[in-house]
Order: sequence, then structure tokens, then C-alpha cells
Amino acid sequence: MSVPTMMPPKSMLQAAGIAGNAHLHYQLAPTELVQQTIALGQGVLNDTGALCIRTGKFTGRSPQDKFTVKDSITANTVNWNNFNIPIEEKYFLQLRTKMLNYLSERQELWVRDAFACADPAYQLKIRVINENPWSNLFAYNMFLRPTAAELDHFEPEWTILQAPGFLADPSVDGTRQENFAVISFTYKTILIGGTGYTGEIKKGIFSILNYILPQEKQVLSMHCSANMGAEGDVAIFFGLSGTGKTTLSADPQRKLIGDDEHGWTNHSVFNFEGGCYAKTVDLSEEKEPEIFHAIKPGALVENIHFFPGSNRIDFADTEITENTRVSYPLNFISNAQEPSIGGLPKHIFFLTCDAYGVLPPISKLNPGQAMYQFISGYTAKVAGTEAGVTEPKSTFSACFGAPFMPLHPGKYAAMLGEKMRAQQVQVWMINTGWSGGSYGIGKRMKLSYTRAMITAALEGQLNNVNFEAHPVFGMQIPQTCPNVPTEILNPRNTWADPAAYDKVANDLANQFIKNFEKYASGVDAEILAAAPTPL
Repeated sequence: MSVPTMMPPKSMLQAAGIAGNAHLHYQLAPTELVQQTIALGQGVLNDTGALCIRTGKFTGRSPQDKFTVKDSITANTVNWNNFNIPIEEKYFLQLRTKMLNYLSERQELWVRDAFACADPAYQLKIRVINENPWSNLFAYNMFLRPTAAELDHFEPEWTILQAPGFLADPSVDGTRQENFAVISFTYKTILIGGTGYTGEIKKGIFSILNYILPQEKQVLSMHCSANMGAEGDVAIFFGLSGTGKTTLSADPQRKLIGDDEHGWTNHSVFNFEGGCYAKTVDLSEEKEPEIFHAIKPGALVENIHFFPGSNRIDFADTEITENTRVSYPLNFISNAQEPSIGGLPKHIFFLTCDAYGVLPPISKLNPGQAMYQFISGYTAKVAGTEAGVTEPKSTFSACFGAPFMPLHPGKYAAMLGEKMRAQQVQVWMINTGWSGGSYGIGKRMKLSYTRAMITAALEGQLNNVNFEAHPVFGMQIPQTCPNVPTEILNPRNTWADPAAYDKVANDLANQFIKNFEKYASGVDAEILAAAPTPL
């Protein structure tokens, strides 16, 4: 239920620094935002009633254009690197002034107050100001929606200014190009300009939570999905976009806590968000029924094509991007946990999409290996998730989410290790990538097999089977697994030429070792000892 539409006092925007006489749309219901988008010619409905829009030039995140203001708060706490890119405060202030002037000149603006973090003890109050209605619908879907009572005297802690039509001048504004996302912890403001890709909004808030919660609240923030069984047992799924977080956590036998961003406290796992942002490429009712049926009135579908002569979405059409997406409130999922808070986890799954066909489809990790793999964050980046990525390629992304992790990966890994031990959590690695050879030769692991392996782990069916250690990477491989062909469990057995497998495995191990060099000084001996050992 949305709260009753209301008109905010001018002081609301004046407090944000926006002048002018724009018509303000505050806290509109989804139906109104959809109608306004259509009236402005910015979107159309598909045959199930979902709003379909185009995000413009950018259909994915642009990590090289995301900046954090380097100031007295962040200078010695942020792990500055290719993702945590510093920008001087003077450029932030300059861009903010220009954006405020731009927004002050709009005839209409859309404003939404919302929460991040389902656990009230850690809730963050957010105000989002957009220059178009469909971006505001995205904020409605993805953040937690306050009640009318909670909106009384709502005082935002953070503000997001989002204006796709505002372009930076790189020659004077300190940016790389015309689009940008800039975070200031001093001014508690996120500026997003020059891009209509809605994912920048949610990932901006995710980035600040990854800075605030571990340092100030002793909460481990995680790029993961999570679900909960009938007995209250929680499972966590780490992985980059495209590795299966959303798909594999959508289990009809378990309650979905959330599909992308969570916090882990000493007593619970809680969702940061109020919705899901799922990939739709090759979506089908058979493979992913929950997501398929979530595409209905109120959902926002991005960058798709229809079948000719119809308004039926062609999910296989990737002409615009392979990163086609849909956002929808969490309650669109039939088995969503509400409120989106669960108990303590029993199992953690690291999802990787191994383009080399080296890693086992399921394996068990000890604490040292878990922390090593967590910091490594190996996978294959799926086409279209980021600007410039057009085909799968191997990558290492610390904590399975490096672009959103402002602190040193060792900080998150240490917290993970402490919680794993204290709460006796078992960690598994799941390869949703290739088997029988590298990308182009082998085949992608069947989703049905992956689901069967995860189910077996969750239900304790692997507790008493025999395991064997991988000769290079050391993780324990089960020799049998219910409902999975035995011959695919050890990846070496799936290759036509075992010697060729050994060579590729050694090459990948050396990539791991080289990648880890930059983290070695910030971790302990147990983690270092978990490195792979090339033959």
C-alpha cells in the first residue's frame, strides 16, 4: 500500500537547495507514476501491465565514473583504488550547485522519502529527488516504503539528487566524462547525473552502507541474496551480477529475504532493500517463474524490445543490452519474507561463473579458504552488466562486489571469518559456469543440477558423503550428490583431455595468486595459507 499522495512544503526542497517553482510530486503511488511516464512519452505498458522504459545511453553501471569525495572523513578510511576513485570536495560542491540550479529550472520534480535496512535498529532515512517519474518508481520499488505515520516529521539522513539530463563538463568538473555518480560522506549526499540507468541509485546507497555499517555498527554488509527455510535456517548467496544470486535464492520451498544486499548482525540477517532488481535476459516462466510473474502492474522493465506488432516482451532480444532488468517490490514474490529479516545463517554459498571450466560445481571450504575466496571474488563478468563488457570474461572482484566496497577487503573478510566461526556456518563454492572445457568448448552447468546441489547442502544430504581435495585449489569435492550425475562433480573428469585441464587449472591458480598480492599485507597467515598451489 502506498501512503496517501501529499504535497510537500516548499521548505522540503529549499532545505535541499532547490529553488524555483517546479510542480512537486511527493510520494506518488505507482499507478500515478506509471500514468505520468506514459503521458510524458517516456514509457509504454507491456501485455501484462508492467511499465517498459529505456534508460538512454547507459544501460549498465559505469564504475569508472563513480567517485567518493576525499576529505577528512574518508581520506584514511576508504581503500582508494580503481573503484573507489577520489574526487576533491571543491568539485563535489561545484557539481552540486550546478545540479541544484538545473533542478530548480525543471517544471516538475518527483520526490520520495524512504528507508534502507529492514532492521529498525539500523534503518537509514533517504530522500530521493528525480527529474522523471519512472526513476521515482524505481526508488519506490527498491527502497523500503514508510507508512503515513512514519512520514510525519521525516528528516532524511541522506539525499540523492538524480538528473539524467544534467551533464558534467569534464574539463572543469573533475569528472572523467559527462556522466557521474559522486558520494560525499560529509554532506551525506549522492549526486547522479548524465545517466538514466536506475541501478546507480540503489548501488549508491549500497556503497554508503558498506562504509557505515561495518565501522559504526559492527554489521557485516554483504553483496548477496538470502532466503530462509521452514525451521528459520538462513542461507546466504554471494556473487556478482549474473552468477545466479537472484535465481538461486528464489526457492519455492524457502522464504526470500532479499536478492542483492544484506547485513549480518549477531542475531539476524536483514535486507537493505524493499525490492528486487532482476536480470531478464532469456527469462522464461519455466526457469524462473517468480521473476516472470513479477512483471505486472507496478514493475519497471528496462531496455527491452517487444515481439513485432505486439507489446509482448522478447526476453531473448539483446539488441539494446544484455543487461535487461526489471525492478519490483519484494512482495511481488509469493514467498517473500516480511519484514525481510531472518535468523542466523547456517550455510553460505559463493557463486562463481567460471569461464575456464576449472572449479567444481560444488565444493566445501574451510574458514581460511572461505576468506581467501571471499577476498578474491572470482567469477566471469556477464555481458552487459557494465558499460563496455560485451562477452563473458574472467574477473576478480573483492568480496564479490568490489565496486561497492569502500573499505579494505580484509576488513569485510575478517568480519566474515569471525561470524562463520562464532555461528558455525558452513561455506560452499558453487560454479554456475562451464564444465567439460572452457567457454566456447565446454557447456554451462545446468540450472537443475545447481539447484539440486544447493538443496542437498541445505538439507544435510552431503554431511556423510566422501569428499576429495582438489589438487590445486584445495577445496573439498563431494564424490556423490543426490540428483546430480556423479561424473560431473570432479571437473577434471569432464574434460576430454585431463592434461589440458591441468594446464588451465594451473594458469587459473596463478591468476589467483597474482591477484591476491595486493591484499596480502592486510590479511593473516590462515588466509595466506589457503592460496592455490599450482602443480
